[in-house]
Amino acid sequence: MAVKKKMTLVFYQNLGKLFYAIAASDGNVRETEFDKLKVFVKKQWLDIDDIEDVFGTDAAYQIEVVFDWLNRDDELNFQACYDDFIAYKKDQSHLFTDDVKNLILKTASSIAYAFSGINKAELIMLAKLSIELKKP
Repeated sequence: MAVKKKMTLVFYQNLGKLFYAIAASDGNVRETEFDKLKVFVKKQWLDIDDIEDVFGTDAAYQIEVVFDWLNRDDELNFQACYDDFIAYKKDQSHLFTDDVKNLILKTASSIAYAFSGINKAELIMLAKLSIELKKP
């Protein structure tokens, strides 16, 4: 996948927030959802660019780190995480190429389907995300 824009750590951290919001939208984040995310990070997101964090690890792993951190912190609201992602997307719209948008939707859908198929809460979040990603 060819992406012409340079991503940042914050980009990947916001993806972690988004994918957490999708998984948590039904009130329960399951291990299978996190496992599905890990597969997507390894097979898809690592190829986006070659930036690394301060530890020399591919920046795409920030998706997993943030997802896991949010899942362990009972105080955070999934809607706030989703809203943070949307605000970031609006502010940094140049990073969201068609390929990136498609990969975001593919990853989010796979997370939602990971445990017993998609439920109503996840379907609503995915529909809202799809609408937002179609905006410039």
